[in-house]
Amino acid sequence: MPLHELAAAALSAAAVWLTTRRNPWCYPVGLASVAVYLWVYLDARLYSEVLLQLFWIAMLITGWRRWLRHLDASGHVQIAALPAAAAWRHLLAGIAGGLALGAFMHTYTNAALPWLDAMLTALSLVGQFWQNRRHIAAWWMWIAVDAVYVGMFTSKHLYVTAALYAGFVVLAVQGLRAWRRARPAA
Repeated sequence: MPLHELAAAALSAAAVWLTTRRNPWCYPVGLASVAVYLWVYLDARLYSEVLLQLFWIAMLITGWRRWLRHLDASGHVQIAALPAAAAWRHLLAGIAGGLALGAFMHTYTNAALPWLDAMLTALSLVGQFWQNRRHIAAWWMWIAVDAVYVGMFTSKHLYVTAALYAGFVVLAVQGLRAWRRARPAA
């Protein structure tokens, strides 16, 4: 088991744990994890995951800036509502993006799991977009996507990362509960 995979997993788990607590430090810790995971995914030929890590850099910087503008008096990010129409538009865009990326990876690369990896990548971007915008729905996306990631990483013998994503499912359930308690009364 590569040391860089262990380091990436530890940093990533710390970032998600901080996110469940609505702590803006989740973003710089997440950036460190992304830097290490680039190596892990290149070694495994999961090219959509490599692309996802590159997108994460931009999304994490954007999310960090957004969260810092929406902190409550205790230094925690404030929860924001997600209108149903916007949620559907984002989901459809994610699915379309996953299909387009899957077709590209299938046709032009030797990607190990082009369709699955691409769809998980696209839906992860939707989840991160929602997280950056402080929507509770991000936790539902993370629960679904991370559960499927467990199987994908297991099939690629990335057992540390598969265990990490199993832990992410648990953390996402905890985050969902914590963010529900923290949301403003409607």
